[in-house]
Amino acid sequence: MAQKKVRDRPVAERQAWIAPCKTVALSRQCALLGVTRSVVYQKRKPQQDVIDPAAQILLNLLDEEYTRHPFKGSRKMVRYLLGLGYIVNRKRVQRLMRSLGLVAMAPGPNTSKAHPEHKIYPYLLRAMDVTHPNQVWSTDITYIRLPRGFAYLVAIIDWYSRRVLSWRLSNSMEAGFCVECLESAIEAYGKPKIFNSDQGSQFTSAEFTGVLIDNGIAISMDGRGRALDNIFVERLWRTVKYEDVYLRHYNTMQELLLGLTKYFHFYNHERHHQALDYATPDQVYLAATGGGAKIVDRFGGPKEKAEPAEDLGQRQTAAI
Repeated sequence: MAQKKVRDRPVAERQAWIAPCKTVALSRQCALLGVTRSVVYQKRKPQQDVIDPAAQILLNLLDEEYTRHPFKGSRKMVRYLLGLGYIVNRKRVQRLMRSLGLVAMAPGPNTSKAHPEHKIYPYLLRAMDVTHPNQVWSTDITYIRLPRGFAYLVAIIDWYSRRVLSWRLSNSMEAGFCVECLESAIEAYGKPKIFNSDQGSQFTSAEFTGVLIDNGIAISMDGRGRALDNIFVERLWRTVKYEDVYLRHYNTMQELLLGLTKYFHFYNHERHHQALDYATPDQVYLAATGGGAKIVDRFGGPKEKAEPAEDLGQRQTAAI
């Protein structure tokens, strides 16, 4: 009865009661007070940094070349820029690529660093057949250049149909907008059996994995230096940039938001995919036929017997 009376209070007042506490986690406070967690996690975003014009040119060139050839590392990027007449050394290119989060898509040491205090989950999709919608979802973050900096785009995609289920824009790399994107997808489309991401700190954070654990979803994470483990989202970024972002040359976050809203509607409802026998993602997702994926074990090694996602999700939840 007391909790019911508390929830009758205005939302703004209940949000004001929530604060970091050593004994009661923020997620638990939100549950008790009936407040959406994404609202609490979304902190005030900092103003975008003003980037030196010369550096901005190099960032733009690196962004476009990486989208064309994601296997290139800093050494090849140096050769690429030198070929265009830009005198740069490898250390500068490494700093620029690091600021964009760009890593060559090839196995290598220390190419992906998670937060040292966050739990890392195993990759569950190797040698798996994806046979129906909501079997596997995955997510990633990409960078979209603007005249005065970069915006960050996160999206969640259904592997069977290639449908974009949810997406969000931000001008910071905090976990809040990723959590909001995930909660929106679950609310609109239900729960997948497996959710895959890379080992970025946004996706290994307690806020993000907590939503998956609370919903009994098995968590899968790419191996270090193996960006191709999340190949369908990587292909989505290439498509979005070449079919929309690079053509439109957005100037502001508001323009980008409106433009991507139109593009993702087109992508889901009208764009015909060769991999889907020229059906649209919406058609395949709703009909549950004509899609699918086969995840090949490209790196070899002993193959383990696949464990049902439902059982694994329950074990992961129990372990927490």
